[in-house]
Formats: sequence, structure tokens, C-alpha cells
Amino acid sequence: MGSRKKQMADAIKEGKKHVAFAKLNNCPTSPRKMRLVADLVRGEKVEHALNILKFNQKEASGRLEKLLLSAIANWQAKNEEADIEEAELIVQEIRVDGGSMLKRLRPAPQGRAHRIRKRSNHVTIVVGANNNTQS
Repeated sequence: MGSRKKQMADAIKEGKKHVAFAKLNNCPTSPRKMRLVADLVRGEKVEHALNILKFNQKEASGRLEKLLLSAIANWQAKNEEADIEEAELIVQEIRVDGGSMLKRLRPAPQGRAHRIRKRSNHVTIVVGANNNTQS
């Protein structure tokens, strides 16, 4: 590997050190319902986001809370020497994408059938230090 390529790789690696992510695949909730909860915590500090998710009534908030805790643990594993309180972690990005659909048939009047689409989604949370995003 050339010296410039190695320097760029080291710079990219150092930049990614301050960011951690977690993914939840094939969650059996419709993406629309999950986005309602995801919009509440986008851009918030991690402590505030955990409080929002803990006291929210929706079913999706429990799954997002668990996923956020996983992202925080991933950040801690990358930055063992750093302290979470000093880093002021924020939810930099949260994405909810549609997953696979289970298609079921429901009987309808006059011998017909209606298709029921049971939707699922994929959620990605990116957590990073607050001081890294301002510069």
C-alpha cells in the first residue's frame, strides 16, 4: 500500500472511531409506525433519547430503546478509554427502511379474497460524539 493511500486509510479509520452504529433487521412493525417513534429521537442527546423511548407508549419505542442501547455499547467498545458523559453522544442518524412483506389472504364477500400485507422494516441508528459533528 502506498504512503498516501495508507494516510487516507488512517484518516478515515480515525474519523470512524468517534461513530458507532447498530442495525435491526426484519422488525415485524410497519415502517410508518416505526418512523413515528424514530422522528422523536433523531438529533437528540442519547440520555434524552433514552428517556423519550422509555416513557413512550408505542410498541416500537421498546425495540428502538434496545437498539439505541446496543449502539451505545458498540461506541463504548470502540472507545474504551473515553467516557460517555464527557463525549456527549447524540443520535446522528436514524433510518427506517422497508423490509420484506408477508402476503396473506383474507376472505372477502362474494367469494373474493383481499391481500393483507404484513410489513416489516430495517432500522439503522448511528451514534456519535457531539463535538465531532460541530466541526
